[in-house]
Amino acid sequence: MPAATDPRPAAVEGFADAVIDWHAAHGRHDLPWQSDPSPYRVWVSEIMLQQTRVGTVIPYFQRFMARFPDIESLARAEIDQVLHLWTGLGYYARARNLHKAARTIMREHGGRLPATVEELERLSGIGRSTAGAIVCLGHGRPAPILDGNVKRVLARCFAVEGYPGTSKTGAELWALAERLLPKNIAENHPGDQSSGERGRAAAYTQGMMDLGATLCARANPDCPRCPLRRRCLARQRGEIDRHPGKRAAKALPVRSVAMFILQNGDGRVLLEKRPPHGVWGSLYSLPQVDLPQSQSQSQSRAKMSASPASGAGRSVGKSEALPPPPPQTMGLRYRDEPPVELPGIKHSFTHFQLDIVPVLYRVDSADTAVAESGRWLWYAIDNPAEVGLAAPVRKLLASLAPSPHDNQPEPP
Repeated sequence: MPAATDPRPAAVEGFADAVIDWHAAHGRHDLPWQSDPSPYRVWVSEIMLQQTRVGTVIPYFQRFMARFPDIESLARAEIDQVLHLWTGLGYYARARNLHKAARTIMREHGGRLPATVEELERLSGIGRSTAGAIVCLGHGRPAPILDGNVKRVLARCFAVEGYPGTSKTGAELWALAERLLPKNIAENHPGDQSSGERGRAAAYTQGMMDLGATLCARANPDCPRCPLRRRCLARQRGEIDRHPGKRAAKALPVRSVAMFILQNGDGRVLLEKRPPHGVWGSLYSLPQVDLPQSQSQSQSRAKMSASPASGAGRSVGKSEALPPPPPQTMGLRYRDEPPVELPGIKHSFTHFQLDIVPVLYRVDSADTAVAESGRWLWYAIDNPAEVGLAAPVRKLLASLAPSPHDNQPEPP
């Protein structure tokens, strides 16, 4: 069997032309970042598209561009404003790195996004494939890319063995990505390229992304409509499902927490800003404490009860009851009523699953310790502040919002 880094000449010959021709007739041409493919717009779209579907990204991209139309406006913004527009998109490290890189660009590159892969890779959050996309789609210079869609197309077409996340398989795929660049572009010096050649580079790159996103899907690929079907080794061998190789199955560990919704008489909820690194870095979340896993799975246990107390150290029930809110909320005065356990939430991260047991406490007021600037926020559900929220927190807060029918008079 031919090595993946030295594929059959028949599979390589005309590969780029087939992709470019298909993209011209069937590719995506109306995505919002394609209307003005400036390096900045390409950069933001590529970061948003990492591990996220195009349909999900489009409204986020449009709102982000309306608020931060250029690198300077993004660099000047506070991180809370950036995370606010990212709320719900997930993988928040992307937003933090985007903001950090924008400030680096203003400080070290005169406000202009670098035009080489090497310089771009030095910026926070930009890897080799993202850098290649910016160079090609934003600057009009040829550069290979290898996002998830392109990995799938190449792994199938050339029957590359192994999981793409391993160094060996990844190196084989990168070698293919470089070799398959349109010849008349890859062999020319960037300064000698015509506008037509630059257009071919972008069309090839976008076409590879589109093929993986629309035809060469993970499940049920539409092989009969694929322009590469006659050269696809996996199809010829009946091995479409084998490629790309799968990551070894591994059960995700489970972590369980209680999240405390501390709501005052005005309906505001106390939020705590998380540290800048780690899970939900720099986002606002609810105060929480870790639970034994068995407690998060006991949604059918008896209702909790609480005795009157002046602080957070109150009795919350029997042996399976939840612990009281964490010590950092000691400045609150709790109402003399039992807490309410809300339906649990499961939230999956890449490396673990989080089981959340939400508990609602009613409070009267807080002293200055809980109003510490920058760390705490009394969040108005009906007039939300521009801050980033962890996805489960946003969901919980939305569940507390009054129904539009709540204030309507009763019918006669």
